[in-house]
Amino acid sequence: MRKMTTLIISLIAGMMLFQTSFADDLVKVKEKGKIAMAMSGQYPPFNFVDDKNNLTGFDVEIGQEIAKRIGVTGVPMTTAWDGIIAGLLANKYELICGSMAITEVRLKSIDFSDPYYRSGAQLFVKKDSSIKSIAEMKGKKLGVTLGTTYEQWVRKNVVDVDIRTYKGVPDMVLEVGNGRIDGFISDKIVGALAIKNKGVPIQLAGDLLYEEKMGIALRQGNGPLKAAINTALTAMKADGMYKDISMKWLGLDVR
Repeated sequence: MRKMTTLIISLIAGMMLFQTSFADDLVKVKEKGKIAMAMSGQYPPFNFVDDKNNLTGFDVEIGQEIAKRIGVTGVPMTTAWDGIIAGLLANKYELICGSMAITEVRLKSIDFSDPYYRSGAQLFVKKDSSIKSIAEMKGKKLGVTLGTTYEQWVRKNVVDVDIRTYKGVPDMVLEVGNGRIDGFISDKIVGALAIKNKGVPIQLAGDLLYEEKMGIALRQGNGPLKAAINTALTAMKADGMYKDISMKWLGLDVR
């Protein structure tokens, strides 16, 4: 009986250790004085590398302001989108702050902060194209960013299209412009701002395909860190900092 009791205690202790292995991430980042935040760097104006080779954008500034409010320095970094969750689970960084949509599938392996903005999926085609909706893409080439919810949605809901995958929106804009693909699906805000600010040769086609809520991703079991992020985000929205960052990069308040 004593051996059995000892075994049970050991098992319980092991389970508690496993459950709390990530629970002190907030303590760890405060000890280090910095927190690493991953993103693709291929998603302007949310996150991208500028002409001075600096990683910048809406996601970067939101993440850095949250980090500041929890008492550390936010360190943005780029990684391929299709492996970004694997990198989080492998402890290569503490957060994903790169316009990641909150989905039930993702919640099975990672956790999210409260939503920090809302947008949705939109079809974009070449300027002056006759294509007016996703239904008219039948038999045509359709671009999506590899590993995104847009790719998943297209593969599940759109039939008879030739799906082409890319690293990010800039590549797909170029491909539409040179005629290699007939359209692509991405975030409505991203595409609309590219049209407005850079005059790229694309246009919106049809209505929003579906809405998405974006969150900051972190490993499961990180209650203290998640609470700190949500508290900072709420304060930013209340004191006007969120709106300032949103207006700077997007020209509208997207909370």
